[in-house]
Amino acid sequence: MARIQIYDTTLRDGSQGEGVNFSLQDKLLITSKLDELGVDIIEGGFAQANQKDAEYFQRVADMDLKHARITAFGMTRKKEIAAEKDTGLLALRDARTSTCTVVGKTWDLHVTEVLRVSEEENLAMIRDSVAFLVAEGRKVIYDAEHYFDGYRNNPEFALKTIQAAAEAGAETVCLCDTNGGTLPEGIEEAVTAARQVISAPLGIHCHNDSDVAVANTIRAVDAGAVQVQGTINGIGERCGNVDLISTIANLVIKKGYQALDDGALEHLTELSRYVYELANMNFRSGQAFVGSSAFAHKGGMHVHAVNRLASSYEHIQPEIVGNSRKILVSELSGRSNIAAKTTKYKIDQNGPLMKEILARVEEMEYAGYQFEAAEASFDLLVKKVAKTYTPKFTRIHYRVNVETDKARLPETEATVKLEVNDQVEHVVAEGDGPVNALDNALRKALIPAYPGLSSMQLVDYKVRVINSAGGTAASVRVVIESKDEKDVWSTIGVSTNIIEASWLALVDSVEYKLYKDEGQFEPTN
Repeated sequence: MARIQIYDTTLRDGSQGEGVNFSLQDKLLITSKLDELGVDIIEGGFAQANQKDAEYFQRVADMDLKHARITAFGMTRKKEIAAEKDTGLLALRDARTSTCTVVGKTWDLHVTEVLRVSEEENLAMIRDSVAFLVAEGRKVIYDAEHYFDGYRNNPEFALKTIQAAAEAGAETVCLCDTNGGTLPEGIEEAVTAARQVISAPLGIHCHNDSDVAVANTIRAVDAGAVQVQGTINGIGERCGNVDLISTIANLVIKKGYQALDDGALEHLTELSRYVYELANMNFRSGQAFVGSSAFAHKGGMHVHAVNRLASSYEHIQPEIVGNSRKILVSELSGRSNIAAKTTKYKIDQNGPLMKEILARVEEMEYAGYQFEAAEASFDLLVKKVAKTYTPKFTRIHYRVNVETDKARLPETEATVKLEVNDQVEHVVAEGDGPVNALDNALRKALIPAYPGLSSMQLVDYKVRVINSAGGTAASVRVVIESKDEKDVWSTIGVSTNIIEASWLALVDSVEYKLYKDEGQFEPTN
């Protein structure tokens, strides 16, 4: 099958997503990671936008990239201004990139109502801009903005715009579903029409406003597009761009196309989480292929089948994309889930220990625990029931004090007294709230004995009321997600006191980390 060129616009289009803001160092790190996996073209940002993007282009020009080309993004010349005098095009020329991406108008609505120019002037703007950059020795990718809306409204004019770009020397003409409103059949029709009027290679750039961006992209490739533009994890403006992670996985695994370097697929999960981390965004557990729940099994019937034949409930082997299978433990589990989760302990599935574990799970879930969201706590529970658990420290007492200062701002202080290696540690720490103060105090007491805890940090904190009829006296469930440089894990605590529930989850998280560092636990995610 044909090789598909992967064009990543995470650093430009992706950064336009709500809450996404990459630092200069973030952009350089992501560039390096994308290049390692064989991404063909990386769009670094606007050539004429801000100081950060300008500095990025200067810095990236000195990087030793093994595969990727860097492209700067900009617009066609302004109306009634010569290309060689247009500041935007001059910025593209001076960005030190071998490739430039130019976006122009395709939809006659935008031409007449937004730009307020004639159709003839819009065609000249496209033609002049591409020709100028080509004459300056740049490879040009032309992004036909709103191509599919334009084709639907005025197909003759839409096709004229991409012809103008191709005739002026564009290396690739990329057809953009900018509003994300086109369905797959409309994509195929418009891509086929474009192939009939230009010989330049076609690209596809889809947004996800109708939740069909991946399907649209695959349909476009089947119709003849050879370049795919998108972002890692589908981040981007409004509902986001097409997710390159699932698009690449589908094209390569399901459709047989070639993309990225050999062996790159098994790093897709790593890449996805790397970008989430640098973007300071939470992972999407249900994300296709790479989410922590993508190969998670909860129902006992499912788990029983998966234990016999994984393909019975999995569309691919999770390891192909660098992910792993998860067996969830809940009130729906049954013996199959417990057995699957405890295989690493070599426990007799029909023995008394297995029955004791299952009974303990049912008892704790009746009290409000939910281990499907806290597998690290489940692993600790198994050790406790099997009597292979030795606490790494013993709580003597803790105290949390919250009071307001003169400005009526709350100040929080936690005192923790523990016994660690036969020594009593009595420490005080402040924090941004009671849980953070407790966390800080716990670490302060333990890091001298267990320095590996310094690499651990809290990622997420969730509270859920269990029995709402109890009002403010109701039991609460606290789930804490933690991570270190290698793994992510979740723990749980339940109590009528939110501080105590948080403490229980914190202690489990720390003890799991300490056991994990000794090699006693496999990663939970």
